[in-house]
Parts: sequence; C-alpha cells; structure tokens
Amino acid sequence: MPAQPEMLEGVPFFQTLDADERAAVAALMKEARFGAGAPVFREKDPGGVLYVIRRGTVELSVAGEDGEKVVVDVLQPGEFFGEMSLLDGGGRSTSAVAVQDVEAYSLAREEFLGLLRRRADVALDVVTALARRIRKTDELLRRRVRNPNEVMEEQETFGERVADGVARFGGSWSFIVSFGAVLVTWVIINTILIRNMGKEPFDAYPFILLNLFLSMIAALQAPAIMMSQNRQDAKDRIRSELDYQVNLRAEHEIMQLHEKFDRLREELLERERAHPRS
Repeated sequence: MPAQPEMLEGVPFFQTLDADERAAVAALMKEARFGAGAPVFREKDPGGVLYVIRRGTVELSVAGEDGEKVVVDVLQPGEFFGEMSLLDGGGRSTSAVAVQDVEAYSLAREEFLGLLRRRADVALDVVTALARRIRKTDELLRRRVRNPNEVMEEQETFGERVADGVARFGGSWSFIVSFGAVLVTWVIINTILIRNMGKEPFDAYPFILLNLFLSMIAALQAPAIMMSQNRQDAKDRIRSELDYQVNLRAEHEIMQLHEKFDRLREELLERERAHPRS
C-alpha cells in the first residue's frame, strides 16, 4: 500500500512540510518488506536510501574495535534510519537487521535532494535528527569504555592487593582509633598498673620498646602506601587514556557530520546553479 502523508508527520525529516508537500513526498516513497532476521543493509554497503518504519522493529549496530557487535539503537514504528548515506551517497555507517517482520517505506537520494532544494527548512530537521543520533552514539561509547578499576583488578597481584588493604586501613579512622587505644593502654600499663603491683614495667619511660614497634610499623607501612599510590596513579593514567579515546571518537563523528553537510550544501548549490529558479 502507498505511504500515507499522515505517517510522515512524526518523522523529523518531514515535520516542517505542509500537507501538500507531505503528500508529494509520500507519493515518491516505495514500500519495502523484510522478514525477521533479514538484513536491511550491512555496514559499508552502498547507501543512498532512507527508510521509515511502518511496522516491526529494526536493530542498528556497528562492529567494535574488538570485532564484537555493538547495538547502537533499536528502532520502532514511525522512526527512520539510513539518513547518513542519504546525505552524501556514501556507504552505510551501520548495519540494519529486522528484529521482527518489517514493513517500511524507502526514499531515494535523488528525490530527497530535490525536496531539500525546494524546501530549505527540511535541512534544519536533518541537523536535529543527526545531532540526536550522534548524542546517542557518544553516550554508547562512554558506556562501553572499560572501568579503569576493573582493568587494574585484572592485572593486580596478591602483593598489590595486600598493599591496597594496608593503605586503606592505615588511612582510616578505624586505624587511628585502634592504634591510639593501643598506645594509651601501653602507657597506662607501664606507668600505673605494673608499678601499683610492685613490679618493674617491661617498657619503662621513655618506652623504647614501643618506639621500636612504631618504627617497624612505619617502615613496613610506608612502602605499602607508596605502592598503593603508584597503583592509583596508574588508574588515573588508564582513565585519562580511555577518556581520550571517547573524545577522539566523538570528535571523529562530529567531523564526519560536518563533512556530510558540506558535501550536501555543495551539491545543492551546484543544482541551483544548473537549474536556477524562474
């Protein structure tokens, strides 16, 4: 069945059009059907066609750096996809697979460029739609960045775990309170209790044995704390590298967006010069 103009009212590409223009666009669209599990297109395939879903769902995905599939979005009826290649005529930036039986309408690049040439406001809807898609992609990339703590946990040794535990306990109020209680108890025993019992204290003032124990604890605790600090520095470096990768990917997506719109603008200007309006 032919596309209905009312269906295009919810599609950002066509929301600014009036009823007559939507009817003209609907007349240019062709019906497309895909069975459940069937690919609509694959990443890097030749493009140039926009799809609007009438029924069913479509999964968009890309291949990550590790070769695994990364689901970018799952589109529902009334949503569209394939707009990137529609703008520049280049290859597909994602793969699209029908999750359920899909009924859709397609719009070819030539018809779409003719629409943009007649109605410049549609280009603003294109910008909005692509900006939302890039925002989703950026959020997806951030979610897929590995937690630096998880990376370090995979590489840490038993000694490093002990060092982290020592540093964690040594920098807590539990350590301060318990260690202070030991010091006060030690002093009281050697200055009051033992003397009241008529015996010689085992560590009389100035508490040389206590100072020896404190020195030994400090000598062992200091390297452990330094090891933990070095591990924290390594975590910060990993976090910075992962953030850099996210920012680099997002910048790359934005640069691609600018390039596509520059190409589209140049093509429209060339068409305008070749076919000036009367």
